[in-house]
Order: sequence, then C-alpha cells, then structure tokens
Amino acid sequence: MLIKLNHHLSDKFSFLTGKKLLLATSGGLDSMVMADLFHKLPFEIAIAHCNFQLRGMESFDDQNFVQDYAKENQIPIFVTQFDTEAFAKDYKLSTQVAARELRYNWFYELLETEKFDYILTAHHADDNLETFLINLTRGTGLEGFTGIPEHNEQVIRPLLIFSRNEILDYATENNIQWREDSSNASDKYLRNKIRHDLVPILKGLNPHFLTSFQKTQAYLQEANVMVEDATIMIYQQVAKDKGDEIHFDLKQLKRLPNYKSYLYQWLNEFGFSAWEDIYDLVDAQSGKQVFSEEFRLLKDRHFLILCPINNTNEKEEFLIEKNQKEVNFPLKLSLCNTDHISMTENNSIFVDEDKLKFPLVLRRWQDGDSFCPFGMEGKSKKVSKLFKDEKLSLIEKENTWLLCSDNQIVWVIGIRQDERFKIDNTTQNKLQIALL
Repeated sequence: MLIKLNHHLSDKFSFLTGKKLLLATSGGLDSMVMADLFHKLPFEIAIAHCNFQLRGMESFDDQNFVQDYAKENQIPIFVTQFDTEAFAKDYKLSTQVAARELRYNWFYELLETEKFDYILTAHHADDNLETFLINLTRGTGLEGFTGIPEHNEQVIRPLLIFSRNEILDYATENNIQWREDSSNASDKYLRNKIRHDLVPILKGLNPHFLTSFQKTQAYLQEANVMVEDATIMIYQQVAKDKGDEIHFDLKQLKRLPNYKSYLYQWLNEFGFSAWEDIYDLVDAQSGKQVFSEEFRLLKDRHFLILCPINNTNEKEEFLIEKNQKEVNFPLKLSLCNTDHISMTENNSIFVDEDKLKFPLVLRRWQDGDSFCPFGMEGKSKKVSKLFKDEKLSLIEKENTWLLCSDNQIVWVIGIRQDERFKIDNTTQNKLQIALL
C-alpha cells in the first residue's frame, strides 16, 4: 500500500513535494493509516484533531489517543474542541453539517496561521461509493455522481484509490492501533444504513463491484468535463453579463433541444431549487419570477434576467442638503454650480437651484408618481407610463431612483428631467447634477 500510494502521489500530486501538510486525524482506522503512511514518506506533516464533544468521554478518549500517537512519533499536533450541538442549534444545522462547518473552518484557519500548504483527509473508495448512493437516493445532477474530488482547492484526498478492506489489511499487517467510533455502528444516519445494509448486497451480487464502480465513476467524470465545456461554449452564445445581472436570450435558448439542462448547469450555483418553475418561465408572461435565497430569475419579454435580490427598503429615503457636493449611497451623484451649459446624456441634468427646496430627497418610484417631462411644458405624465414607453424591465424599474424637491419630481434619474426645474432666462444659479 505504501508503494502504491507513493506512485499515486508522484503521478497525481507531485506538487506536494516540499510542502507543509496538515493531516486531519480523528483517531479512526482511515486517518490513523493515513498518518502512518505519510509519517513513513518524506513529507513535513502535522496532525489536526477536532473534538466535537458528541460522545461524552469517548470523544476525549479519542483526543487523548491521537495526542499520545503524535507525541510518541514526534509529530506536531493541533487540537481543538467544539460545542457542536450548540453550534448546530444556533445556526439551525444538522449535527453532521455543523461538524463539517466547524472542522473545515478551523482547518483553513490553521493553513493561514501556521503556514501549511494543504489539508489531507482520509476519504477512501468506499466513502466515494457511499456518497454516490446517498446522492442517488436524494436526486442529483451529473456532478452528484462524479464522486468526492481528489483535489479541491487546498484539500487533498490521497486515499481515494484504496478500499476500506485494503486500509484494514494494511493496519492489521502493520499493527496500527485505532479508535472505533461507536456512532458508526448506529443506523441513525443515512450513510451508515447504506454502509451496513445496501453496500454488502451490491458487493454480494458482484465481488468486484467496487472496482466496477470506480471505472463507471471515471467515465462519469469524463462526461461531466464534456458537459462543463459545452455549458461554457453555449453560455457565450446565449447569455450576456450586464453589471450584476445576467441576461439569457430566450430566442437563442429555445433553439437548443435540451435547454433545460443548460439552465440547470448555469443556475444551480445560485441556490435555486424550484426547477420546474424555472423551466416554465421560458414560456411565461413577462414579470413572472422565481426566487432563491439570494437571487431571482425574471421573465422579461425576450429574456430571462438573473440578478441579486435587492434588500433596500422601498420606502427608504435619503436626504441631500444644500451645498452638498456629492452622494455616495444609494447611488453616486455629484452636484456642482456652473455657468457652462452643455448638451448632456440622460446621466446629467442642469436645473435652476433657486427653484429647489432643500433638503432634496432620493427615493424609489411609487405607483401614482407623476411628473412633467422636460420638453413637454404643462403636460403631466405618470412615471409608470414613462417606464412603459422606455420598455424598462421590472428589475430596471425597481432600480430606478427619483430626485425630489418638496414632493415634486426633479429627475427620474438616468431617464428624464422634469420641466418645472429647468434653466431659463431668469436663472441666477445653475446647478449641474450628474449620475456617476
């Protein structure tokens, strides 16, 4: 096993040479075998042990066992203790998810503070099989079948090529001691049910099942790479990034015979789960939306628009005092007196300062808002009608701000100035207001 691991490291992980490695060591069979193997190889290693305090004195016995091993073998060790149950309760997480969060946060902290290069964990081939079956029972996309990655940023899993039986045989032959986690015998967790009940049946049907599974998973990994490549190429034809928004061209999208698969690949990372609702958006009326926790997908005429959820209070107002020269939030404006008047785009206006009543107010538009558009003297127009004429999307409407003076609209910012505040022959103080 040592020879096989050494060849594997040379083939797949040659970049580990000369690096400082942190070995995640629980005291169980897998991690103690990993610690023994890397102690025999020419690497600079240290051990990291987490005491999650979930099994009473058994957890502290595990901690003492790992500490004694490190001391006996003169390996540097880092130990921490977590109140896992309290953390899980505070953040409304399952115990397993809470433990994972705590563990990896601490590992990454050690990488930074102690100048380690990589974290090594002792996941093996049977772990990979169990993860595959867990994902199968829950439902997943192709990526859920590709297995535990061997290399994920600074986390390395060098034992994935070995089965649990190979690891057990090595431990027996080399007289390696380890601690049994009593929770592994319980069928309280789905992984244990799969390990104890399902996997033995599959291996009974085919004694070489694990080997066959590893080959199948390798094919799935290759297929997933092809899918990722195709996803990137098609994205470039269908999607356009516009600031913090992504616009998907529905005409281009619907030309794809399997556009639902592409939508899943593009949107999965944004936390969406109501996939049928998302697919229905393609043929839905404009204005229909689907939400994830932080993002929303909007149908707007010929596009699907992905954007972050705006958490700004719609009723919130921001004041601009007299002689104030700039505004930095919720958008950037500059205000300056000038004698020079020039033709401008919609991002800048010139007004008669003496017609303004300070403080000016920045606010979102509301139903019923109306103003007198510049160039249409004496004529009033609803802001909602302006939006319709400008063919603004729902998101663009929501992101439009009004500059107001004494409850009168001075500027639908970035779109149209109000006639009542324009500069005329009697103007003494000219004020330029620009959207930056």
